[in-house]
Amino acid sequence: MKVSLGALSLFVALVGVSSFVFLVVAIATDFWYIIDASRLERSPNGTDALSSHSGLWRTCRVRSECYPLVNPFWHENANITDSHRQLLYMHGTFVILMPLSLILMVFGGMTGFISILARAYLLLLMTGLLFLFGALITLTGISVYIAYSAAAFEEAVCLLRSKDLLVEIDIRFGWSLALVWISFVAEVLTGAVFLLAARVVGVKQRREQAL
Repeated sequence: MKVSLGALSLFVALVGVSSFVFLVVAIATDFWYIIDASRLERSPNGTDALSSHSGLWRTCRVRSECYPLVNPFWHENANITDSHRQLLYMHGTFVILMPLSLILMVFGGMTGFISILARAYLLLLMTGLLFLFGALITLTGISVYIAYSAAAFEEAVCLLRSKDLLVEIDIRFGWSLALVWISFVAEVLTGAVFLLAARVVGVKQRREQAL
């Protein structure tokens, strides 16, 4: 089946913009990690609101205001345990990786626009590799965040006096993280389509040179 460069250009524009928008929304929202303690709050000995949802930058309690997470870049002289220091290192890592992936998308979008207009094989190839590299960074950020959440959960379990409370608490990842996964898939697809466009342009150029 013959694939036209125009169809590929339209498809890659839609998928690339979708990937960018999904990642922007995910980074800007606070539903990466959700703690639902509504059952515990409704119990006869219920306490204050414990339910919360958090993002990359802050944690928000239900029916209450949000407060920022600990700055992961200013803890060298802080009197904290090694486990807390490791959590801050992990937090700082994915806080850097996610915006970095956005920056790479912006550069990829600019080079992709120019390469499609110029029908430049090498520029299309470079753009495809750039998007795939950005997708790798996004995947690394997701992996670090999941590992961070698991380590933070283990730390919280150690601090709890009664582990029976965990039965009454529902802890899960939220829709913000789901948007990051969608963005990652779209980013990989964008890179693959740019590589396909480079192949189409390369084949066309070789045919023109052979005539």
